[in-house]
Amino acid sequence: MPDRKNRPKIDTDDKIVTMARRQRAERESGYRGQALKLFPKICGRCGREFSGEQLRELTVHHKDHNHDNNPADGSNWELLCLYCHDNEHARYLENNSHTSGAQSKDQSPLSTHTPFADLAALFKKDK
Repeated sequence: MPDRKNRPKIDTDDKIVTMARRQRAERESGYRGQALKLFPKICGRCGREFSGEQLRELTVHHKDHNHDNNPADGSNWELLCLYCHDNEHARYLENNSHTSGAQSKDQSPLSTHTPFADLAALFKKDK
C-alpha cells in the first residue's frame, strides 16, 4: 500500500468543476433532445436552418435565463444558433448592468429570498 505522504493530492476544486460540468451536460442533453424534437431546426432569430453536422451549432436558449426551468412543453425554450445565442446573452448582461444599480418602482426586486427573515424568532425559541 502506498505511503499516504507520497500520494498525489487530489484538488477538490477540480472535482467540483468536473462534477458541475458533468451535471450540466446531463441536464442539457435532456432538454436539448426534447427541444430538437419539439421545434423545427431553425434559429429563432436569424432563421438559418440546421441539419447534419451543423446541428451542433443550434443551441437551446432559456427565455427566462433560468437553466433549471425546463417545462416539458418547451415553453421556456427557443432554438438559437451560436451567434444569436451569444448575442442574446450579451444583450441580457448589458441590460442588467444598467438596471442593477437602482430599481424602478414598477420592477420587482432582483431576489425575493431572505435567508435571515426569521432569525430573531429562532433565537427567541431557543431561550
